[in-house]
Amino acid sequence: MRVQMCFLLLWAGLVYSVAGEAANQPSQTQPETVVFDTGGLSREAFPKGFLFGTAASAFQVEGMTHGDGRGPSIWDVFIKTPGIVANNGNADVTVDQYHRYKDDVDLMVKLNFDAYRFSISWTRIFPDGTGKVNWKGVAYYNRLINYLLERGITPYVNLNHYDFPEALEKKYTGWLSYQSVKDFADFADFCFKTYGDRVKQWTTFNEPRVVAALGYDNGFFAPGRCSKAYGNCTAGNSGTEPYIVAHHLILAHGAAAQRYREKYQQKQKGRIGILLDFVWYEPLTRSKADRYAAQRAIDFHVGWFIHPLVYGEYPRTMQPKPKVPGYQQDWNAGFAYAKNGVPVGPRAYSYWLYNVPWGLYKCLMYIKEKYGNPTVILSENGMDDPGNRKALFFLD
Repeated sequence: MRVQMCFLLLWAGLVYSVAGEAANQPSQTQPETVVFDTGGLSREAFPKGFLFGTAASAFQVEGMTHGDGRGPSIWDVFIKTPGIVANNGNADVTVDQYHRYKDDVDLMVKLNFDAYRFSISWTRIFPDGTGKVNWKGVAYYNRLINYLLERGITPYVNLNHYDFPEALEKKYTGWLSYQSVKDFADFADFCFKTYGDRVKQWTTFNEPRVVAALGYDNGFFAPGRCSKAYGNCTAGNSGTEPYIVAHHLILAHGAAAQRYREKYQQKQKGRIGILLDFVWYEPLTRSKADRYAAQRAIDFHVGWFIHPLVYGEYPRTMQPKPKVPGYQQDWNAGFAYAKNGVPVGPRAYSYWLYNVPWGLYKCLMYIKEKYGNPTVILSENGMDDPGNRKALFFLD
């Protein structure tokens, strides 16, 4: 069944991967005024109506993981594994947005942002994933949304940013069960009904490919499932589970979008989409094998989700039965970040992330030309720095 998208939010990093053949710092006592070198670039260089914003996820910023009725997510459990987070940190406090949301929004205004993309914690609304509503959690998001609007910031609400309810993980192994489709649609329906009079920009999932691949192929992310050959996991099947999970995520997106279109969109006048991550892959040479490898990498990365949403089937390169028992090995492509000894661009802190602006352009043009020119919003992009930098200044 074809699932129509209203719009697509694309997390397209400034990354160019060359695809080849197989093979709580304390405050400082001496604050400084921040001077940003923009290279002469200013808002005036962008078209009228261009939106600048910032983004975060509930688990990363809210804190208050054990208070006011919130139930545990799979990340609350997974993060207890030693070594998952630097210094074995947790999300109990983070930046405490649950209590300090007004300060955060005021900073957004000071930085002249137009929008804030945040996620709703499923288990802050439904502690067990379904059933009883936690009205303290409902009230928190009402406060946040209302204050954003009061300060002139448009809320862009994402319904799930990795944090699936732990109660449902225990009940039926989470996204591996078809039951997750209905339970997510019910959660989404509640959010549309509760917040849709003010929220007009909705997305269902953040980076569903990452959920399927890192959660079920190599076990790097919650719930930490994989075959023993591909990671340090106690359960899982890297050859089948990523595909099952991805299929259920696509169906859950479709079910939630259908609820919105049929029950709320006409009255609320909003729109709904999905957040997909995408980086550009270029053939290392002009050979047929390298060109096919690059296309396969694109299909396994972004086509896995957008192709069935637009055309009702998976990309042809993904349809043959995998020859190796693991999703990321199924790509059958090797990757390089330099050609003839010349790096593709300046490298960020992550070994796989390079600053290649024309790669971002190619990502956008590919989506436009391949998938019918859908509305696209760049919801994330940029470069990462080492995580040990100290804040030596405050905003003046």
